[in-house]
Amino acid sequence: MPHATIPAPDLERLAVADLGRLAARGDLPKLHDQILRTGGCSNPIHLSGFRTLTHVPTGQVLHRYSTWHEPGHRLKVACGNRRASRCTSCARTYSADTFHLIRAGLAGDDTKGVPTTVRSHPRVFATLTAPSFGPVHSRPDKGRCRCGADHPKGSPILGTPLDPGRYDYAHAVLWNNHAPDLWRRFTIYLFRTMAKMAGLYQYEFKEQAKISFGKVAEYQRRGAVHFHAVIRIDGPTGPDSPPPAWATVALLDAAIRAAARRACVPLAAAGHLPARLLQWGDQVDIRPIGAFDKGEISEQAVASYVAKYATKSAETTETVDRRILERHELERHDLPAHTRRLIETCWDLDPLYPDRLLAHWSHMLGFRGHFSTKSPTYSTTLGALRQVRADYRATEARAALRERLLAAGLPDLDELPDTDTLVLAHWAFAGAGNSPGESMLAAAIARELHERRTTDRHELLARLAAEEGER
Repeated sequence: MPHATIPAPDLERLAVADLGRLAARGDLPKLHDQILRTGGCSNPIHLSGFRTLTHVPTGQVLHRYSTWHEPGHRLKVACGNRRASRCTSCARTYSADTFHLIRAGLAGDDTKGVPTTVRSHPRVFATLTAPSFGPVHSRPDKGRCRCGADHPKGSPILGTPLDPGRYDYAHAVLWNNHAPDLWRRFTIYLFRTMAKMAGLYQYEFKEQAKISFGKVAEYQRRGAVHFHAVIRIDGPTGPDSPPPAWATVALLDAAIRAAARRACVPLAAAGHLPARLLQWGDQVDIRPIGAFDKGEISEQAVASYVAKYATKSAETTETVDRRILERHELERHDLPAHTRRLIETCWDLDPLYPDRLLAHWSHMLGFRGHFSTKSPTYSTTLGALRQVRADYRATEARAALRERLLAAGLPDLDELPDTDTLVLAHWAFAGAGNSPGESMLAAAIARELHERRTTDRHELLARLAAEEGER
């Protein structure tokens, strides 16, 4: 029986009993260290294998590692999943990386290749939304919902259609499915529109300025995707060059609104469905970004907001977080009627648009794009941030190995040329996940690490704010 179906008290007793079993095995301290290295990953990958370091001139084995000596004869590796619904620990790491990526593009960070002068560039936080597919239950700022009721915050009826029979479900899933294409066309029109507003030919614009962005997708309660984006004007070579004098926040604001109105994705008729023109909704929110408490919205607030939604999927709609392989699988899930209808519409339309993979992405309500993307010159990359961590761990591991070799009277790794050492390794997939006891241990470790990092982050932000105030 899957753990999710076991009552909480029974699951806790099962976990405690399993911890006793692991303790009796005699390797609980090593298991704790291994789970700690994964950051408390809730669904780690298990590897089995070995790695041997040999001194080529003498044939002497300098070091040998084998998973045979690990708990359960396996090595746990973090899954790296960005979704908070799948692994809270790895999602926090992804969120932190996204935070630093976005903030570096706003405040600058020399270690990430973005000069601090970027703070003087025009930049805004823009939100582009989907159009209406039919009236839904809502909590307007003034008055009551169209149905006449005053819905409380968090009510399950929010975001659901007032009249499901007249709601355009086909338009909704097709819009989600083509949203990445619509964003791409928006960026093209933004470049062209800004050049026109500046009174420049497009080639002249490229010689004077460059548009950079970092964006994240978010689901509304009604199941429609919308995009939050940091959009910035740089000089011709990117963040390291100052923007021209004509580049202002007001110009950027006007260009975004004009490009959003113009961008569209034409969709040909298919089967019983008419031809459509997929466009952005009328609601376009644009706010200038200031440094800390200057401006309408701070760099910290923007980076935190984007990082928060970078680890989300469609949880707000209570959909499933795994791919639906067969339509009959829906019978096993207790889904809200509106969400179920969106998923069923994906399967209904899949034969009409075979190249759009609607059934394949039905668990995402048709959306098939990346949740977090950026332009090449906006900031550093997630890959670069991960590489920094990997290099740091590799340096630590090499230093520890060097000390062990020196203590054993073996050659110093730092003095050996690379041609004098040979590494032989073999790794194989050996499973995934945690036992109930390991899950309890991983959750405790992940919680402790999160609390520690939260404290460190607050101290860092307080220091940065103090430094900004001194300026």
